[in-house]
Amino acid sequence: MFNNLKYPIIQAPMAGGVSTVDLALAVSQNGGLGFLAAGYKTPEVIEKEIIECNASGLPFGVNLFVPQNDTVDEALYLYKHRLEEDFQIKLTIQEPHDDFWAEKLELVMKYKVPYVSFTFGCPSKEIIEQLKKNSSHVIVTVTNLSEVKIAENNGADAICLQGVEAGGHRATFQNVNEDFHVPLMNLIKTIRKEIQIPIIAAGGIINGKDIHLALSEGAEAVQLGTAFLCTKESGANFIYKQALQSDQFFETALTRAFTGRLARGLKNDFMSKYESLAPAIYPAVHTLTQPIRAKALREKNPHAMSLWASTRFKEVKQGTVKEVFEQLIKELILCQS
Repeated sequence: MFNNLKYPIIQAPMAGGVSTVDLALAVSQNGGLGFLAAGYKTPEVIEKEIIECNASGLPFGVNLFVPQNDTVDEALYLYKHRLEEDFQIKLTIQEPHDDFWAEKLELVMKYKVPYVSFTFGCPSKEIIEQLKKNSSHVIVTVTNLSEVKIAENNGADAICLQGVEAGGHRATFQNVNEDFHVPLMNLIKTIRKEIQIPIIAAGGIINGKDIHLALSEGAEAVQLGTAFLCTKESGANFIYKQALQSDQFFETALTRAFTGRLARGLKNDFMSKYESLAPAIYPAVHTLTQPIRAKALREKNPHAMSLWASTRFKEVKQGTVKEVFEQLIKELILCQS
């Protein structure tokens, strides 16, 4: 399913404005596969982006969030009260929302998007079959063997296998704490023995050597997110890019503090202070903390922003996508020779 790509390198769909049309097209222009992130966007916005990518004639993908609506309980109200007191800001708890699931499915069908991936769950066999009949390749993001089996049984063309090193949200089907954290390379080795469909390896892949190792372990392709965060085409804001390259942050951590779902980012003051208080309620916590994050951006305060990044963030490179991509290929070829 990746035969039309010059290189088996996929740009991770990073929600929240990072995955721009420019970023996706630049990756595809250089021989990889660019991805749009439909999560948190309105159908009108993602439709415009799909039309732009379609017009290029290049391969591209769109990622959708499978609806998540954890039950709101007293813990969320307690968290809201504490944040309002600390930040002196009025916060609201929004009604459950499915992120325009049906509308976005209609859009990827309407425009026959070449690659469609899913995060936070696996669509039904019927939905996957419809997409495949409509000429889309279907990818399901997974973190463990039980999720892999569900994706394969439901007819996915490939899985995106996410190691614990990955930046951003853990793609677990259920919003629960994980019992164990398996490094990506070990995970590939284990899962490869269990399934026949292609594996896209994701999590902490930052250079050509990492790509070579993942392919050697049995992956058919790799997915990189953090590696493209500081490129010119990335939609990451200036404070975010600056934080990734500064000496202010030394490590990443998994946290529920910003969204109610486990996600890996630069360990900052907000994480440290609120991790023990944040309930496992997504997407309600995500919408609750949005005003705090927006205020932090206006005030250029990285310590109250969600700065998603992989464990390898210290190795992130600046430049255009073309420059970063060419460096990856040089490193990969060196490892293969």
